Amino acid sequence: MADMGATQFFKVSEPDNGVKIVLSTVYEALTEKGYDPVSQIVGYIMSGDPTYITSHKSARSLIMKVERDELVEEMLKEYIKSNRWDA
Repeated sequence: MADMGATQFFKVSEPDNGVKIVLSTVYEALTEKGYDPVSQIVGYIMSGDPTYITSHKSARSLIMKVERDELVEEMLKEYIKSNRWDA
C-alpha cells in the first residue's frame, strides 16, 4: 500500500520538437477553416474527442499521434518560458 504522506512524482518524457510542429500545424489549420483554435484545442484536450480538430491539412490525424498530456506539457512550458517564470 502506498504511503499517503509521501509526495507522488509525475515524470513525463521530454517531448521532442514534434509536439511543437503538431500544435503549430493544427493551430494553422483551425485558423484557416475559421475556427477559434484555442477553444478547439482545449475541447480536444479536455474531452479526447478528435472531432474538435479539423481534418484540413491532416490536423486531426496529426494531433491524435500525440498524447494529450504531452500537448498540455508543451503549452505549459511555452507559457512559463514566455512569462519568464523559469528564470
